[in-house]
Amino acid sequence: MRGQVVLHPDRDGYVALVERLRSAGYWMCVDLCGVDYLGHPAGRWLPDGVTAERFEVVLNLLNHTEHSRIRVRLQVPADDPVVPTISHLHPGVSNHERETFDLFGIAFDGHPDPSRILMPPGWVGHPLRKDDAPARIPVQFKGAAS
Repeated sequence: MRGQVVLHPDRDGYVALVERLRSAGYWMCVDLCGVDYLGHPAGRWLPDGVTAERFEVVLNLLNHTEHSRIRVRLQVPADDPVVPTISHLHPGVSNHERETFDLFGIAFDGHPDPSRILMPPGWVGHPLRKDDAPARIPVQFKGAAS
C-alpha cells in the first residue's frame, strides 16, 4: 500500500517490536506469510543497513483506533530459516506460522504446535520454495486411456 509504514527488524528484535506495536494499539494481525526470493532478478527495495536474505516473513498489523496499518518485513537467511514465534502475542497467527513452515520451511521457534498443516505428515520438502522439486504423483483420470 502506498504510504504504508513498513518496518524491518532483525530476528533478535522481532518479538520485542511486535510487543511494542501491540501495546501501541496494533492488536489485530491480519496476515503472516513467507516469501522466497530465490532467483528474483529485479531485487527488492530494502532500507540501508538491512541485508537481503533469500526468505522473508511478512506480517501485517492493524490499529482500529487510529485506522492504520503497519507491515513488518523480517529477513530470514536460507542457512538458518528460523524466527521466533509471536503466537503468544497474537494467537490467531498460529496457523499462519504453521503454513509458512509447511510451505517454505521457515520454522517458528517456540511455536506450541510446529506440525505441518497443509501437507501430509510424511511429506518431504516445502512446495513453495522455488528450488523444491515438485512431486510427481501419477493420476489416472476416469475414461482416459492408460
